[in-house]
Amino acid sequence: MQALRVAEVSAWAAACVRSLEGLRADIDSINVYPVADSDTGSNLVHTITGAHEALAHSNPEAAGRALDTLARGAIAAARGNSGVILSQALRGMAEACRSREAVDTETLISGLIHADRLATEAVVRPVDGTMLTVLHAARRGAEAEYDRTGALERTVTAAATSAAEALKRTPSQLAVLAEAGVFDAGGRGVLAVLDELVAVVTGHSACARPEFAVDASRGPARSPAQRAASTVSSQGTASAQPWEVMYLLNGASEAALPALRDELSAIGDCVTVAGDGAGSHAVHVHCADIGAALEAGLRAGHPHQVRVESLAPQEPMVDSGQVRQPRAVLALVEGEDLAKLCSQAGARVLAAHGGVLPGTERVQRLITQLAAAHTAVLPAGPELTRVAESTVEAFDRVDRDVVVVPCSSPVQVLAALAVHDSGRRAHDDVVAMAEAAAATHRGEVSVASQDAITWVGRVAAGDVVGFVDDEVVRIEQSGEQLDDVLADVAMEVLERLLGVRGELVTVLLGAQAPEGVDVELGRRLRAAHPEVEFVAYHGGQTDSVLTIGVE
Repeated sequence: MQALRVAEVSAWAAACVRSLEGLRADIDSINVYPVADSDTGSNLVHTITGAHEALAHSNPEAAGRALDTLARGAIAAARGNSGVILSQALRGMAEACRSREAVDTETLISGLIHADRLATEAVVRPVDGTMLTVLHAARRGAEAEYDRTGALERTVTAAATSAAEALKRTPSQLAVLAEAGVFDAGGRGVLAVLDELVAVVTGHSACARPEFAVDASRGPARSPAQRAASTVSSQGTASAQPWEVMYLLNGASEAALPALRDELSAIGDCVTVAGDGAGSHAVHVHCADIGAALEAGLRAGHPHQVRVESLAPQEPMVDSGQVRQPRAVLALVEGEDLAKLCSQAGARVLAAHGGVLPGTERVQRLITQLAAAHTAVLPAGPELTRVAESTVEAFDRVDRDVVVVPCSSPVQVLAALAVHDSGRRAHDDVVAMAEAAAATHRGEVSVASQDAITWVGRVAAGDVVGFVDDEVVRIEQSGEQLDDVLADVAMEVLERLLGVRGELVTVLLGAQAPEGVDVELGRRLRAAHPEVEFVAYHGGQTDSVLTIGVE
């Protein structure tokens, strides 16, 4: 064979699906890096199946177009770090071959070079001993053979042979692989894909690779307890990231991507941001803060198809007789009025009084009393978030699944509760609540209790201060017309929030809010933005006069 045409590309995709499906259990069982969650094989199967289905539902007239369709399908279906990297390798090949009716040896070499580059660029912190290493070795092996012979068959065979040799070396490059006595799981998937390419080109069966066979009698490479004790991050250090967050991102400019990568790297690891070349990106991160990962995406573009998976080892639940209900939602708030609102929305509530926060032990006792297999905790502010996170650490995921839904304001708690659905799967419900909270822009209007210096000017005790996302945007002396000044500052905050986007404004009236200020604010808002819905509730909070949310 001198070149790959549409039929060969289609046959290769189908063969990859069969091969990876057959190796799924083996690859899952050796998956210890970057996180030992036994799903690399499954993620690769899901990704390549999506690619194959996309191609099966199209009718490309050229091999380059077939590869392009394959790559787009892979990016849309990509799961996990391994799936994203595989999708980028396919994209690299597609972009190098897009205008070609057939893929000859020279074009294939260009595709492998571009595949290697894009896959590496998608990973924020590439590490030796991974599937990237195997892919790079395949490219180098193919280049060397092409320089010698230029023959397609010998070139693709050299790529697979070099990949296999690199895979054998992965335990010497990553200590976690050596400790577990396994080869890199993602690299094994790359080798399978290359072996199937060789099979299509040569017309022979793919190489069996007995040297990489898994001894089924030994079970997974490590027990769940060992995995919990030694989860490894992309820096080769112990990781405390309990969630794998993935979403597709539309509308992000190239200029916004570096900031997105930096933000995701600051909150987690295993960060990949992989584009399809047409404006859509697959985003992947392991992190402890689901909301922060979604907020980073919202700042860059429009996240959708959000998926969140727990990275905690899935031990069987201890049947101690204490679990009495499958699900519970606990809201940590300040103010009796807000507590009533949350209770009416279906949450169990623990309310702070007079600024005195509940301690970790008190929250832990309440979660224990709830006796739920899964408890979602919604803290209405940064201080309450710290209490909630300390509580989760105390439970240590022994026999209860306790997760904190990130909320920076009581209006975000209300937004999260508005989409809570006990009929959904627990993790899906957490994602929905986190998305709703992250999509709610927040502001506050407060009366300063002491003098201070801000980046917009000096604040004197008694001044009215407007905040947007914790940043001061307006300072006004209160004078005798406090109601009017509060409304003026609140409208400034709202104009800034609505400048981003918004259809619903929710205002919580604090304990010190003057009577009628909500009526005046509603009147002004309807005059300026008649298309926006406005609701106000008594919240009873003491840290702000008005707490504002825009959805």
